[in-house]
Order: sequence, then structure tokens, then C-alpha cells
Amino acid sequence: MRIGSIDLGERPVLLAPMEDVTDISFRLMCKRFGADMVYTEFVSSDALIRSVNKTLQKLDVSDEERPVAIQIYGKDVATMVEAARVCEEARPDILDINFGCPVKKVAGKGAGAGMLRNIPLMLEITREVVKAVRIPVTVKTRLGWDNDNRIIVELAERLQDCGIAALTIHGRTRAQMYTGEADWTLIGAVKENPRMRIPIIGNGDITSAESCERRFDEYGVDAVMIGRGSIGRPWIFREVKHYLRTGTPLPPEPFGWYLDILKKQVLQSVERLDERRGILHIRRHLAATPLFKGIPDFKPTRVAMLRAETVDELFDIMDRIPLNHESRPETHDS
Repeated sequence: MRIGSIDLGERPVLLAPMEDVTDISFRLMCKRFGADMVYTEFVSSDALIRSVNKTLQKLDVSDEERPVAIQIYGKDVATMVEAARVCEEARPDILDINFGCPVKKVAGKGAGAGMLRNIPLMLEITREVVKAVRIPVTVKTRLGWDNDNRIIVELAERLQDCGIAALTIHGRTRAQMYTGEADWTLIGAVKENPRMRIPIIGNGDITSAESCERRFDEYGVDAVMIGRGSIGRPWIFREVKHYLRTGTPLPPEPFGWYLDILKKQVLQSVERLDERRGILHIRRHLAATPLFKGIPDFKPTRVAMLRAETVDELFDIMDRIPLNHESRPETHDS
């Protein structure tokens, strides 16, 4: 699969952009485990053109993580165009436009998935951003605003006509947020549309190597994007790539191998921020990881981990988790 001149190979697997998750250290870790392309946290165009320092930091990309995409969101043409030019100066390989974020503080103000209620403006922003930069521009969006407005098949054609180089579709409406199951049937319908020429990337509920392969096989997508399934589990890319290559599950590693990866994430987070903020940032990964699933009476330990305030305290709790229990990270569908 190619996006512009970027060759991502056959059946590529991508790391989704996620706010407060896909910082540079997590992107690099997922890249080393086999992610074929990674995306930054989404960047507010308004904050970017106002040179808000925290937002500018999100533009930091490393040659080690390439190909890498910067994702921006906003609700007016001029601001998005100016932000796109600023992003291009940071030298990403791809610029992605977020028309899919469902959270109230974004969609409720007309940006992200809020654009699904103003298609003319969505298309105008897309056209002008494509014209404003030299790098490939892609779009990530949803099936529609709600179940009565699942417009993605027609919308995909119109976005393609704006000049985008690829389209990522999350298999839910904005109204669904992240509830229920992702519906890939309309993603498949977009891919089957003979008028579509650009790559179609599917996203939603990829939590195992088997589910990833099924999406490729059943819906014919050009690539699959993994989001929440990677939080607390960056090794999922290693499992998926092995399964796609061999057709067999990757044998699990010893429990301590996975624990060491989580510890490395803690240390990277602390190094990037500081001890207090770094631990606060990494709690989401520790809370989401499937590594501790199945350990008897684990709740008090989980609570203690999420309340720890220092690295020493957190690692002391983690080191007391028995290494010889039968729990293993989920690598297959249940």
C-alpha cells in the first residue's frame, strides 16, 4: 500500500493517533514492535497558530519513527491552512486531518466528528489544506453523525475528490462514541466502491492478531489501524505482524518480559516529563493493560499501582506481582 510516495508494504498495521497516549516515546516503542506507521496525538490548529508551547511540543518527530503522520483538527479554513503549513515545517511524512474525534470538547465545538454535521465546510477545509502543503494529506473520520446519517460511502468519494491521499474510517458514528461494536460493513462498502482509488484504512475494535487478519480478509481494506488495543500493550504489533506473516499465533513470552516493557514505559514517561507528571501520564496504560487479567485478587494491587506517586513505590508494587501465575496477555479472541 502506498500513500503518495510512501510505500508501507503489504497489509500494513498502523498506530492510531490518540490524545495523551501517542507521545513520541510510545510511538517509538510501537514502531520497534512492528507498527508500519505511527501518528502523533491530535494537534489543535487554534493552539498551534497561537504557539501554545504544549501544542508545539506535539510536533516533535524523530527519524527513528518514520513514516510518521501529524494529525490536526479545527473548525475554520484559514486556521487549518495556517496550522497545516506549520506542521509541514516539522517534517512529518504525512499530514492527517481529524474529522473523527467524538469527545464533547472537540466535536461539540464543530471540530473533529462535529464536521460530520457540516459537510460543505469539511470539504472546503480538506481542499484548502491539500493545496497548502506539499506532503500527502489524509483524513480520518467516522461512519456519520448518528445511525440515521451513516453517510461515509458518499462522503468518501467527495473527500477523495478534494485530493486526499488516503482515508481512515472508524467503524462507529459520533453518537456511538466508543460504545457498542465497530461496524466494518460500511468500511467494506467504501473499499468495494469502484470509484474509490485511494487506500482505505479500517479502524475500530482491533484487539487481537486474529481480528486484524479477519478485517483484511473480510473487508478488503488496504491497512488496519490499531488504537485502544495498543494501550498498555504495545507488543500487539509484534503479535499481529507475526500472525499476518505466518498464520500462527506468536507464542507468549514469560510474564516478566511484558512487565519489563511496562516498566520501560514508566521510565520513558518520567524522563520525558518528570516523576509526578510522568507517573500520572502512564497510569492510563497501566489501567488498560491486559497483562494482569486473570490474576486472582488483583484489584488491591491495581489500585495501589494507580495510586503510586514515585517510581520506586510503583516498581516495588510491580515487583511483588508473582511471576509464576497462569495469566498471560490476551493474544487471541475470546
